[in-house]
Amino acid sequence: MLKKILSINGRPGLYKLLSYGNKSVVVVESLSDKKRQPISPRERIISLGDIAMYTDDEEVPLWKVLTNIYEKEGGKQLNLADYKEGASARAYMAEILPTYDRDRVYDSDIQKLLKWYNLLVGAGFTTFEEEKPAEEAKEEATAEEPKEDKKK
Repeated sequence: MLKKILSINGRPGLYKLLSYGNKSVVVVESLSDKKRQPISPRERIISLGDIAMYTDDEEVPLWKVLTNIYEKEGGKQLNLADYKEGASARAYMAEILPTYDRDRVYDSDIQKLLKWYNLLVGAGFTTFEEEKPAEEAKEEATAEEPKEDKKK
């Protein structure tokens, strides 16, 4: 799901990847105003599916953090004014991801995370988990099926 949602350096908001044109154009649609536009692949583009948050133990994929926020907020958007101050934003982050690395996650990172959450929920996202490729899903389903007892 998040693999096709992009952040483009120097442009506000988030964008949905629509198609790859030829070698020189990527077509995206803004999540906020639904306007489509071509983007040069030379621009710095990152997929939200490739982002993770630092914790004391390991990196946690962004979709897990967004899911924690979604569950805490009951699927509603946040009032960003409540988290303008660094201390309040960090306290909220500690609630949704208690082991986040307080040295490597900056206030600006938390602000961006909360803005992205609001944009995604406003665009109708209700789940953030990455979809597994069909082959992986089949393998897991096969592994979970109980084996029949061949004794007769």
